[in-house]
Amino acid sequence: MTARLHGDELIASRHLPAPPERVWAAFTSATGIAAFWGGSHATVPAGSVRVDLRPGGSFRLDTVAPGSRAGRLSFVYVTVSPPRELVFDEPRTGLRTTVTLRPAPGGTDLTVHQKRLPPELRTTQAADGLAAILDALATHLMETR
Repeated sequence: MTARLHGDELIASRHLPAPPERVWAAFTSATGIAAFWGGSHATVPAGSVRVDLRPGGSFRLDTVAPGSRAGRLSFVYVTVSPPRELVFDEPRTGLRTTVTLRPAPGGTDLTVHQKRLPPELRTTQAADGLAAILDALATHLMETR
């Protein structure tokens, strides 16, 4: 897993042990999102995830960190091109995330490119958080073979 923070952009790449169709399903289904989105720092109650998978549609979820109240995250889909590319915006901050999936021997090469990071997310901690989310995704994919 590699993660690079450069100004207001964060790019993370990882090889995942599943074909692009399974990785796509994890990123676009309520069950998949609930299984990995919180990484190691939060949980996502399965009932909190809502997905309307289409350009202009949205997905929402709650995250619960230990000792904290739930926080609501909400995103709007810009591009939905299964199983290759998913682009979504966080309307409050303007953060844009592009998820790219490429078939590779033994699975999928995944790139997550975040642009227009707000200042509070231009940190090593944010890069580590994204890495933890991708680690949780890899674990989820291995457990649901």
